[in-house]
Amino acid sequence: MRALIQRVVKARVTVRGNSIGAIGSGLVVMLGIARDDNEDDARYLADKIVNLRIFPDQKSSFSQSAVEVKADLLLISQFTLFASTRKGKRPSFSAAESVDKAKPLYEKALGIFKSSGLKVETGRFQEEMLVEIQNNGPMTLMLDSHDRHEPRR
Repeated sequence: MRALIQRVVKARVTVRGNSIGAIGSGLVVMLGIARDDNEDDARYLADKIVNLRIFPDQKSSFSQSAVEVKADLLLISQFTLFASTRKGKRPSFSAAESVDKAKPLYEKALGIFKSSGLKVETGRFQEEMLVEIQNNGPMTLMLDSHDRHEPRR
């Protein structure tokens, strides 16, 4: 499972001109699900994201977590995080999980994020969305749940 997270001042997602989710200061989480992902991957990423020290205080730019600052979260499904552009000119999405298996895992991940106690808004699974992001920093990080199995360098 991959997450592209951006620290934002505000963000909003619309579908067909209708606003369906909006947050103030917090994180936009673009979440991609791979074929071999499971609930452990969702738990790992959710815990990592809400506890990463990526919000500033008076002393440091990276000293507080989303939980500590009571950040808002905007969770957007994003299968394109598993695009492969290695061959040809068209991306391949063969590493992304199928819709019928990804949707229940996305919903499980959503529940895990909500259990953090933070305000969580969402996009709409498998819909064309317009996501407006006012990035703060800018601060953008890519996390992959499979990295937890890699040895430290």
